[in-house]
Amino acid sequence: MAKLYLALGSNIGARKANIMSALSFLNGILGRYEALSDLVTTEACGFEGPPFLNCVVRYSSRKTPASILAICKDIERRMGRTEQPQYTPDGARIYHNRIIDIDILMYGKVQINTPELTIPHPQVESRPFVRPLLEQVMKND
Repeated sequence: MAKLYLALGSNIGARKANIMSALSFLNGILGRYEALSDLVTTEACGFEGPPFLNCVVRYSSRKTPASILAICKDIERRMGRTEQPQYTPDGARIYHNRIIDIDILMYGKVQINTPELTIPHPQVESRPFVRPLLEQVMKND
């Protein structure tokens, strides 16, 4: 079993309820989470939009990284996320408001760098709220 760290965020609708729903879906598939950070409010990163509510959660899993990505994307769609990733002409990601966003931050010692998935998540260090939340849930590893 490997430790799986996911970041969850929501900036539209009932943000806390959105995160709790996503956790419920994840628990149903991955089993009960082992640790959950505080919920924190942050400004939207990379675009103008309402503030996000964010957290980091830890699970143990034997699933492949590709299957975990598929699970996260399926939950996002089931909860109403509809937009497809968009990019500027120079390849930078264009971000939008999201009912739910689930990102794989780390998965054991796995390192992946493909167009579909990068682990560890490339923005762990650039988003100031992620590292403290991640450290909260890593305390009891």
